[in-house]
Amino acid sequence: MNTKTRLQLNLAVERFAYHQPFRISGHVFTETQLLVAELSDGEHSGRGEGAGVYYLDDDIDHMLAEAEKARERIEAGAGREELQNLMPPGGARNAIDCAYWELEARQKGRPVWELAGLDPPRPLPSTMTLGAAEPSAMAQAALALDPDAPVKVKLTGELKLDIARLSAIRAARPSVWIGVDANQGYSPDSLRELLPALLETRIALLEQPLKRGAEEHLDGFERPLPFAADESAVTLADTASMVGRFDIVNIKLDKCGGLTEGLAIAREARSLGLGVMVGNMMGTSLSMAPSYLLGQVCDVVDLDGPTFLANDRRPGVTYREGMIHCPSGIWGW
Repeated sequence: MNTKTRLQLNLAVERFAYHQPFRISGHVFTETQLLVAELSDGEHSGRGEGAGVYYLDDDIDHMLAEAEKARERIEAGAGREELQNLMPPGGARNAIDCAYWELEARQKGRPVWELAGLDPPRPLPSTMTLGAAEPSAMAQAALALDPDAPVKVKLTGELKLDIARLSAIRAARPSVWIGVDANQGYSPDSLRELLPALLETRIALLEQPLKRGAEEHLDGFERPLPFAADESAVTLADTASMVGRFDIVNIKLDKCGGLTEGLAIAREARSLGLGVMVGNMMGTSLSMAPSYLLGQVCDVVDLDGPTFLANDRRPGVTYREGMIHCPSGIWGW
């Protein structure tokens, strides 16, 4: 989008509580705080939301501050491409970038997927995530999930407990696809101890085992199953350094700052021989809709954020038969 038409930027903060606390390595979450951006040219408007990135201190106050810094240039008519240099990656740029995409779709009367050069979107298999808890509780929770959905398991870095969790879940769900997310909870030594248990329980994917900044410890590290980079791979600039250390890059629009950069990362990762995954930072269906478009070109899709919310937006994405379905009325049409 390249227009000097003056725009109006409206910002709002919205909070969505979870059904119950959600535990990962080092954190417990009870709600999602979102920055909602709306861009209007006086006739058409577009929306987007950002949840920020908790481990980069990209919270709601930071997102609001970044958006306000850019307000004058945006309202003066800066376009979506200019936004990539005008704002740093993060939740605020994600919200505004997605608002630009939807605004352009409405101005041109064409859906975002078409503007982005994508095929018409189709339902996608999406993982359902199990927060960390006691092994028996996680096994019971696994049984309650959609039987057709792949499962993603949150680990905490507590080696013996994590192994017990995986054993219990695999016993409960003997044939389901399972990926695990360590959320930076392991050291190189404890990771070596964990790997045999991952193989024994037929884990298909290991996400972010080591801390962000410790990627060099994976140089020459044997990877008997695919490793996915999440916290280690934030932006397009990080992508090339993942080669040889990871097999897959997990793209989250809140990390990279919007659909524009998300699509660029996917193209770059493919060119480097890396697989591509799309994830989320627990937003509503307004967050899932642009990520759903990115998911059309991904190998692994993890877009279950709204399932953790006590209430989602309406209309919202739906989950059935292991798939995420995104109605056209949510965003981008």
